Amino acid sequence: MASLGRRAGSYICSELGGSVLNQRRYSSSRADWKQLRPMIIKRIKSRSKEYPIKRMIPVAEEVVRAREIVTQGVSTLLSVVPVQSCKFCPEVHIGAMGHEMKTCHGFKRMIKDRPHKWRPGNLNDILVPVQAFHLNEMFQDEIKHDQRFDFARVPALLELCHQAGAHIPDEILYRSEQLSTTVRGNSQQPAPILPDQLRYIGQRTLDAWESLRLGVTKLLLVYPSKVCEHCSEVHVGPSGHKARMCGVFKFEGWKGMHKWKKAGVDDLVPQKIVWHRRPHDPPVLVDSGRDYYGHAPAVIELCMQVGARVPPKYHCMMKTHGLAPPIQ
Repeated sequence: MASLGRRAGSYICSELGGSVLNQRRYSSSRADWKQLRPMIIKRIKSRSKEYPIKRMIPVAEEVVRAREIVTQGVSTLLSVVPVQSCKFCPEVHIGAMGHEMKTCHGFKRMIKDRPHKWRPGNLNDILVPVQAFHLNEMFQDEIKHDQRFDFARVPALLELCHQAGAHIPDEILYRSEQLSTTVRGNSQQPAPILPDQLRYIGQRTLDAWESLRLGVTKLLLVYPSKVCEHCSEVHVGPSGHKARMCGVFKFEGWKGMHKWKKAGVDDLVPQKIVWHRRPHDPPVLVDSGRDYYGHAPAVIELCMQVGARVPPKYHCMMKTHGLAPPIQ
């Protein structure tokens, strides 16, 4: 019994001593936090000195070069491959004749299941322009609503590369997205291009497109970017701007304020998805075979039509080995 009493007494003393030590540890952690708080605030204010990260500068420069190759390649291919765009919605079809599927939803998406009204497409129908505010510094103060005209609007992809340390000339950074090499309104006949040259341009453009998206994926892991949940506004920086430009009428209670979330690759480099016509499909895609046809990004479809090799990761989307629609 005496031994049991001694064991119980030692257990109680250890528990009491442990609680006292825990209290001391808790009080010491509170004292440490008071000492660490000024250091943390100083670190937050001086974080801009850590950017740009030197290892990511070659990646940003490669993205800028790939973007120029893609723009030039698509502009050249548009002079050879016909592209159709709908007059009332963003639908695009690559081919001499537009498809007959009833997927038009109009300007404000107030209608559905209507046939498209096709017209010749241009560069912006393939490479969708995404604009963002050009910041002087990465960690500068947020842009207020009254300051929205004090900052230039540049392509969001170039703004990301600029913040990553890439040197971008002003003629490229501030160049208008509406290039002169378009299908619509181009009265001059381009010089004929040999099939081998077309195949080389298509393959070079496709490889640059894949390199572009891979580089943007790497940059977004290091440099924060935001996109609005209700519209397509993009802001390159740690926090979104305060300009009230959200134009979604459903959310008028927000008074035009954006609701920001983390941006992805498709927000900065949109993939314009188009219908893909396979060799065993009819010459003009009809509405009854909508469930059988495949899709492909517009750049991939454009390059494929001049003989470029498509990466295997797109075969599932394109339904390469899928069944043809039944003949009616």
